[in-house]
Amino acid sequence: MPLIMGILNLTPDSFSDGGRFYTVQSAVDQAKRLEDQGADILDIGGESTRPYSQVVSESDELDRVVPVLERLQGKIAIPISIDTMKAKVASAAIELGAEIINDVSGLESDPEMIEVARARQAGVCAMHMQGTPQTMQDNPAYTDVVADVLDYLKSRDRWLVEQGIAPERICLDPGVGFGKTHAHNLELLQNASAFHATGRPILVGHSRKGFIAKVLGNKDLDRCFGTVGVSLALALHRIQILRVHDVAANKQALLLFSASLGFQE
Repeated sequence: MPLIMGILNLTPDSFSDGGRFYTVQSAVDQAKRLEDQGADILDIGGESTRPYSQVVSESDELDRVVPVLERLQGKIAIPISIDTMKAKVASAAIELGAEIINDVSGLESDPEMIEVARARQAGVCAMHMQGTPQTMQDNPAYTDVVADVLDYLKSRDRWLVEQGIAPERICLDPGVGFGKTHAHNLELLQNASAFHATGRPILVGHSRKGFIAKVLGNKDLDRCFGTVGVSLALALHRIQILRVHDVAANKQALLLFSASLGFQE
C-alpha cells in the first residue's frame, strides 16, 4: 500500500488551502491532526507553487516554516519533508528535524541545494516541472509527455547520484499539474507505471488539482472524492507515495481497498 504524505501549506495563497494554517498554532494543530489521521510523512511548505503564484523571499519563507518546525520538535513521530526550492530554507528545516527535501524544481533552482542535501544526508524528492510556477501553464508542450518526463527523471537521478546522493535517499515525481495540460496530466496518470523504470520510489501529488474539476465538469465541487479515486488508481499502478491534503479520506479508502483485495496481483 502506498505511503501517504500529508500536505501542510504555511501560505496565504496556496490554491486549495491557502491561509487555513497560516498561524503557528493552527499549523501545529494540523500537523498533529494529519499524523493522527494516518499520514506516514508530513510535507511542510512556506511558498505556494500554484500556477502564476508570486515568488516568496527567502526571509519570508523562513519566517513561515521555522516557528512551526521549532514547535513540532519532539511532538510528532513521522518524518518531516520540507517543500522548498531554497537551500537555506532546506538547511534550516533539517536543523530543526526535517529529513527530506521535496524540491519541485528537481534541485535546479538553487545551485546550493545539492550541497545541503549531500552534507546533511537528507532524503531528496526531485520533481519534473516545465518552466517555473510563474510560467509553467503558459503553453506546455511535449513530443511525448510520458517519455519526455521519464527521460528527465532518469537524467536527474543520474545527476543526483553523481553528486553524491545515495540512491536509497532518492525519490522522483513526474509533476502532475506542473507545466502540463489537462490531457498531459491524464496521460501521466494513466501511464504512471512507466515511471518505475527509474528504479526509484515514485511520488505523485494529484490532490485537489484542476484536472479533477475538469473531469468532473464542475470547478466548484469538493475535489476530495476525486482525489481519492485517483489515489486508488495510483495504488494499482504501485506508486509508492501519494501526496494529499485529505489524509483521513485517502488512508481509509486505501485500507479498505486493500482489505477488499484491491492490491492482488
